[in-house]
Amino acid sequence: MIHTNWLEKESVRTVTCKHTDADKFLVSNVLTAGQQYDVKNETEEFLFVVDNTGKVGGYYKTYFE
Repeated sequence: MIHTNWLEKESVRTVTCKHTDADKFLVSNVLTAGQQYDVKNETEEFLFVVDNTGKVGGYYKTYFE
């Protein structure tokens, strides 16, 4: 249950959102193109960032630089 303390955990790095054009999912409500986000965890396919809602969400790496 490591995900329960991600908000308090130190950020791994910072990334910039390059677009919110999603094929399947609506991400424009929680991500803003050009804004920087703190990465809390990273997997091979996803980045877990603190989004515009103030919570940690998992997003494909293709949205970020």
